[in-house]
Amino acid sequence: MTPTETLLAPYPATRRGRRGPFLPFLLSPLYRFYEQRLLTSIRADKAPRHIGIILDGNRRYARKHGITDPRAVYDIGAGKLDEVLDWCAEIEIPAVTLWVFSPDNLRRPTAEVTGILAAIETKLAALAQDPRIHHRGVRVRALGKLSLLPESVRTAVRAAETATAAYDAMTLNIAVGYGGRQEITDAVAALLADRLNAGQTLAAAIAMLTPEAIGGYLYTAGLPDPDLIIRTSGEIRLSGFMLWQSAHSEFYFTDVHWPEFRKVDFFRAIRSYQSRQRRFGA
Repeated sequence: MTPTETLLAPYPATRRGRRGPFLPFLLSPLYRFYEQRLLTSIRADKAPRHIGIILDGNRRYARKHGITDPRAVYDIGAGKLDEVLDWCAEIEIPAVTLWVFSPDNLRRPTAEVTGILAAIETKLAALAQDPRIHHRGVRVRALGKLSLLPESVRTAVRAAETATAAYDAMTLNIAVGYGGRQEITDAVAALLADRLNAGQTLAAAIAMLTPEAIGGYLYTAGLPDPDLIIRTSGEIRLSGFMLWQSAHSEFYFTDVHWPEFRKVDFFRAIRSYQSRQRRFGA
């Protein structure tokens, strides 16, 4: 890190796990200056076409700040989505996928699962009516095995997708009930079912399987693969996120918990991506 980057790293915590009372106030002008400098640098280069973000660290953030209500912390995390859309619009990124809930999350305590799903439902309902979404032409899509979700969440999904179906300036994918292995399984099953329904034999359908054919049945069909995948909260793994699509993605891992993810953290990830030489296996 440069001296400026070191100074503007995530705020150090006090012994109680909270930020000192005056540090954010003192550093605020420096942050704005640094954000502008990063933005200028980013605009001089090619931005990613599609960014995937693994939203990790809500529970650790809650423990750090003494938040005991699961719904409260996941509402904070859901609110971060608005900022991410602002940042993507600022540098004209046309697609972003946020992984908010996986089938594995269903094994968590009931109160936590209820809190996550309630926050997702509320956020989707808000997106359907958000003037910024309609002004920017953001199409909202849900990716995942939606049958795993309560009916009220599926209703909110349908409302958000229907309200934004005509837009194409930006795509916001909410990966909910999403697992990468399940996505590939569903894609292959749907492809073979279509081929068999069209009168092909199973042997013929299998003989015609190609990566391109399977790709057309993925949840993200029609979108470019993610150029950059960001994971917050310090975990250095994908945990099944976009297993197929990430073959040539660049990865960026940050220690910042998702509710504390800032514009400078996002811009640093973009700048890191732009500094890499992409060979796509060549």
